Amino acid sequence: MSTGSFIAVEGPIGAGKTTLSTMLSQELNIPLLKEIVEENPFLGKFYDNIEEWSFQLEMFFLCNRYKQLEDTTTKYIQHGQQVISDYHIYKNLIFAQRTLSGVKWEKYRQIYHILTGDLPKPDLIIYIRADLQTLLKRIQMRGRSFEQNMDTAYLEQLIIDYDHAMASLAESEPDTKIITIDGNQIDFVTHREQFDLIVSEVKEYIK
Repeated sequence: MSTGSFIAVEGPIGAGKTTLSTMLSQELNIPLLKEIVEENPFLGKFYDNIEEWSFQLEMFFLCNRYKQLEDTTTKYIQHGQQVISDYHIYKNLIFAQRTLSGVKWEKYRQIYHILTGDLPKPDLIIYIRADLQTLLKRIQMRGRSFEQNMDTAYLEQLIIDYDHAMASLAESEPDTKIITIDGNQIDFVTHREQFDLIVSEVKEYIK
């Protein structure tokens, strides 16, 4: 059975993942898989009390992303059709390792590997890197109420964790190409020529 190109756009909270993946989906005329965020009933509680609600939050995200990717595999990837997602399932470990500990972390880690072991790996990851000030500005602009009181130390650590995660993926999944975009310097929304350069690089890989 043929396999289609699977593109994932990743980066910390506020990096512009959904915006870029939506623009690429429209430009390349390929289906878009968007993660469920605001529908998570534990988000508001989580930001108010991370320790109390972290396991519920992470399990909700994991189960929903697993179902999304399972359906996407059946509908698109197994039939040779290209698809783009605004997340990589690996992000679950990035976040959970900071919010869970002890027995809860170990249970979560085991469930993660059971669920994701046979899911498709992206052929291409577009990683948007950005510093704290850039992320905070974009978080404020998009106006999600549950994000406005986010702990900046948590966000700073997330930036470091994403760099480590991309390095880990580069080593563990050598067949996956990673394109890194400097989100501090590149404004693919306002400057069409900068978006066109991203499109050209993506097309070069998936052609």
